Amino acid sequence: MPVSVAALKERAPGEKRVALVPEVVATLVSNGLTVMIESGAGEHAFYSDDDYKKAGAKMVSAAEALKATIVLSVNRPPTATIAKFKKGQFLIGQLRSLVEAEDLENAARRGVTVITLDRLPREVSRAQTMDVLSSQASVAGYRAVVAAAEAYTRYFPMMMTAAGTARPAKVLVLGAGVAGLQAIGSARRLGAQVSGYDIRAAAREEILSMGAQFLEMGSVSATGKGGYARALTKEETAKQQKELSQQIAKFDIVITTANVPGRKPPVLVTKETVIVDTASGPFGGNVEGSVSGERIVTKNRVTIIGSHIFAAQMPSAASNAFAKNMSAVLDSIIKEGQIVIDPSDEVITAMLVSVTKKGAAK
Repeated sequence: MPVSVAALKERAPGEKRVALVPEVVATLVSNGLTVMIESGAGEHAFYSDDDYKKAGAKMVSAAEALKATIVLSVNRPPTATIAKFKKGQFLIGQLRSLVEAEDLENAARRGVTVITLDRLPREVSRAQTMDVLSSQASVAGYRAVVAAAEAYTRYFPMMMTAAGTARPAKVLVLGAGVAGLQAIGSARRLGAQVSGYDIRAAAREEILSMGAQFLEMGSVSATGKGGYARALTKEETAKQQKELSQQIAKFDIVITTANVPGRKPPVLVTKETVIVDTASGPFGGNVEGSVSGERIVTKNRVTIIGSHIFAAQMPSAASNAFAKNMSAVLDSIIKEGQIVIDPSDEVITAMLVSVTKKGAAK
């Protein structure tokens, strides 16, 4: 009997992405898999049920989708949905196991194999094709600049007009990961004067290579495992926030991209400053006072735009990238039509939610 794979309709507020797109469905079907899509799952990403049918998928109800061997979801499904999974099934998605583990622990105890993509070991080269964090961050970095340009009341580029010359906008991007570098490139293409900052020493060259200036500060270097940033101590955080508050007043637009996969993002900016906060979400954000999905104007006329799902605001592009990452994950666990979890596979095992003897997920 062929392995069945289903994509659920996302139900989180503001979420428009879908875990599989017709192009990827066609590939999975050609590889011998049975693919089911919950009816209407792709409508917000502009993929109709007919598009999926033409690609070879079966359009089903939510209840039918939850009977598949492997169930895919962009985000963590509701608690009631996770409770319906049975022994032998697989749940794969961005499941936030590091901060909300109880539902996933219970599923693991019932014999459900839970694979959470926010624990992908990104330093392993083979994992790059599965890296939804990077693919979605790239979309988010671009979309954050578009949101900033929309909210900004002046030009981004220098403009020669009949009324005189308008100076270019001064943009600061905090964080030089995938989202940050995409934001730097996008802001430069719009003609802004761009500066970047990151606590990792190696980020300086990356920022300069994008044609931006590196913001010089005295904060400590904080490069961690795999070249990613480590968590700052309380003293280092306070020093960084103080230095940033002094620097940010020089800029028209600030975009923060310091997101920690599966965990609470660090607060970089306090209420005295402004930012487009790409890390804003249910666990806070980089900007004090930011609220995900809201645009707040302070008494000092500072606009704070908070969103942790900027990628969902470009659902077609984001879903296409996400689905290709999902396809790579499926390729790693399905061999000759059978699901095989290789305990020596460091990429897949790192994403598995298991339960310790004391009952805690790890």
